[in-house]
Amino acid sequence: MTGPTGQRVGSSPDGSPGAAQLVPDNSPDPLVLTGERTLPGIAHENYWFRRHEAAYRALLPFVQGASVLEAGCGEGYGAAALRERARSVLAVDYDVPAATHARATYPEIDVVRGDLQRLPLADGAVEVVSNLQVIEHLWDQPAFIAECARVLRPAGTLLITTPNRITFSPGRDTPLNPFHTRELSAAELAELLDRDFIVTRMMGLGHGPRLRRWERRHGSVMDAQLAGPPETWSPALRSFVAGVSADDFMVSAADVDASLDLVAVAYRRP
Repeated sequence: MTGPTGQRVGSSPDGSPGAAQLVPDNSPDPLVLTGERTLPGIAHENYWFRRHEAAYRALLPFVQGASVLEAGCGEGYGAAALRERARSVLAVDYDVPAATHARATYPEIDVVRGDLQRLPLADGAVEVVSNLQVIEHLWDQPAFIAECARVLRPAGTLLITTPNRITFSPGRDTPLNPFHTRELSAAELAELLDRDFIVTRMMGLGHGPRLRRWERRHGSVMDAQLAGPPETWSPALRSFVAGVSADDFMVSAADVDASLDLVAVAYRRP
């Protein structure tokens, strides 16, 4: 999964093949951008990466001083961000290249390979489980949630973000992203969590003022990116996407059903 000469190979955000775009990557074990996960440092992927980064920032207060399991770490940037506030972070990913890359790139976190539906942790091992933009990829979501409850200490915290099915794949029987097995609405996510957890916050991530201003002039920034591979984008779109920051997104409890991504905070049931 590495490109030639230690570089990342680009593709379109929906996972469809695009023309190869090589981007410098100085990490010991570089990853390839396939559409399955986002990666930092790639100009045409920047909107998706910053959208993920904004969710991590919003959830940092919930990991302060805690032992954290990052369930599904991908490239590892999120686990590294959590480590800035957490006492410790154990990152788990099933994908061998991802686990290898994260371990080599972020020495401040512990990384192991494991199945999220059979977490390689003892009962009550951690205080927080973080699972950002991952549950939509899993085949057995209830088994994963049960595993989160098992490895959490009493009253432990579960942090989950996932694309909002209502806005991410509107009117579709199957998810837009071919790497997703099942996307969820806010009500469906709450129902999934209800057996093992008490949901205390159900929020939504959406565009902030700068992104909304751009869309009033040019239309949907997501649709524009998904309309074709990056080499077909207009110079204006290319420049705008490369300049997006985490500050361009907002997390709020208002109008959650209209959000782009769901952001849930839940506590393990006694």
